[in-house]
Amino acid sequence: MVDTPAGLGDISTATGARIFIGPVALPLVDTQAEFAALTPYLEIGMVESVGEFGDEANKVTPSPLGQARVRKAKGVADAGSSRLPSVYHDPLDAGQAAMIACAEPLYRKKRAFKVILRDAPDEANYTNTAIYFRGLVMSRRRNVGGADNVLRITFNIEIDSNLAEVLAALLP
Repeated sequence: MVDTPAGLGDISTATGARIFIGPVALPLVDTQAEFAALTPYLEIGMVESVGEFGDEANKVTPSPLGQARVRKAKGVADAGSSRLPSVYHDPLDAGQAAMIACAEPLYRKKRAFKVILRDAPDEANYTNTAIYFRGLVMSRRRNVGGADNVLRITFNIEIDSNLAEVLAALLP
């Protein structure tokens, strides 16, 4: 076996990535195993892109009176939100229908989400990376545009959990 120096692995594109909406996820669902045990997950079809998401710690900046220096500390983490800025409208897609229902103003339940990256080095022998999280569908906005535009929906998901990530791995 030849060692590959750090940074010389192959790159992956977003082609083939998929996002799914799952069932209601209670606050105690927090690990990859707990998220994976939830069923069913419905693929959200016709997604053109998934916006960036992930933990970012708040910057805490106290200014002690006796010091002429701002001090800094790392505060609580926020996984942010994930925008699905270009979902091509498909009235028959079950995943889109679930997202639309969850975006209703009176719907307050948090759902499980799963993102699958197509990054297996060899799909016959490796799994793809899976990222699970709990979130609220905060909005859905339609973009009709002009005559030659494809009808689109933009969804915004506010993430309310850690990201339970399972990196691509060799199959057993």
